[in-house]
Amino acid sequence: MIKKKEFVTFETAWCPGCGDYAILDALKETLQEMGKDPHKVLVVGGIGQAAKTPQYINANGFESLHGRALPPAAAAKIVNHKMTVIIDTGDGDSYGEGGNHFIHNIKRNVDMTHFVHDNQIYGLTKGQSSPTSDIGHITDFTPDGVTSTPINPMTSAIALGCGFVARAFSGDKEHLKSIMKEAINYNGYALVDILQPCVTFNKINTFAWYKKRVYNLDEDTSYNPTDKIQAFTKALEWGEKIPTGIIYREDKKSYTDYIPFLQDAPLIEQPVETEVIKGFMKDFM
Repeated sequence: MIKKKEFVTFETAWCPGCGDYAILDALKETLQEMGKDPHKVLVVGGIGQAAKTPQYINANGFESLHGRALPPAAAAKIVNHKMTVIIDTGDGDSYGEGGNHFIHNIKRNVDMTHFVHDNQIYGLTKGQSSPTSDIGHITDFTPDGVTSTPINPMTSAIALGCGFVARAFSGDKEHLKSIMKEAINYNGYALVDILQPCVTFNKINTFAWYKKRVYNLDEDTSYNPTDKIQAFTKALEWGEKIPTGIIYREDKKSYTDYIPFLQDAPLIEQPVETEVIKGFMKDFM
C-alpha cells in the first residue's frame, strides 16, 4: 500500500495561501490513491513558482529551462513508456515561453500529463501579466492595464487536436483529484489547466473571484465532452461563469502506439546492438 507520506519531501518556498499548495497536496494524494510507486513517477518542471513542484514531491524529478519542460518529459516517456510522466508548469511557462512546444506536443501526442498552474500572472518574477491575464488587468508592469488578447488554453488545445482537455480549480480538491486521475489514465497528451490564486501579485483573480464563477461541468448530464463543437463552445465560456471538468475527450493513438518495436518493451530494455552503433560512428569519422 502506497502512503501519501512517501511522496513528501521538504518545506516549500511558496507564499502562504498560494494555490500551489492545494495542487501539490492533490497530486500527492492522487498518486497515492492510484497506487503509483514514487520511483515509477517522473515530475518535470520548467521555471516559475509552479515549476518548483518536482522539488517538493518525492519522485523522479527534472527541472528544465523556462518553457522547455515538455521536450525532456516527452523524451523520458518515449524511452520508458512504463513511467508515469507528469509536467507541472505555470501559465507563463506553458503558454508563453513554452508556447511552441505546447503546440507540437499536442501534435506528437506522447502519453503524458500536463498540469498547468494558471494564476494569470508571473509570480516568480514579481507580477508581470501572463499570456492568460485578462484585458484591463493592472500590474506594476502594465499600469494602464493589459491590452493584449489573452490566450484561451482550452479553445487553443481543442483546435490543435488535443485529445484530453480539462480545467480544474485548486479550491475544490476532490474534483481536482478526480480530473488528475482521469488525465493520468488517458492514453496520450492530457492537458489540465488548473485555476489558482496568486495571493501576492494577483489581487483580481482571487480565491473568492474563482469560487464565485467556477462550476462543475461534470455534473451536467446533458453535456457531451466527445462532441468537439459543443466542447469548443463551452471552452469559449469565460467571465461570469467558468466551466471546470473534462471539456473535451477523444480516444486516439498515442505516439508510442505507432512504433511497433516499443510494444514489446520500453526502449531502455531493448538490446544494444554495438556493431550497428560502431557503424554509425565510423560514418561520422
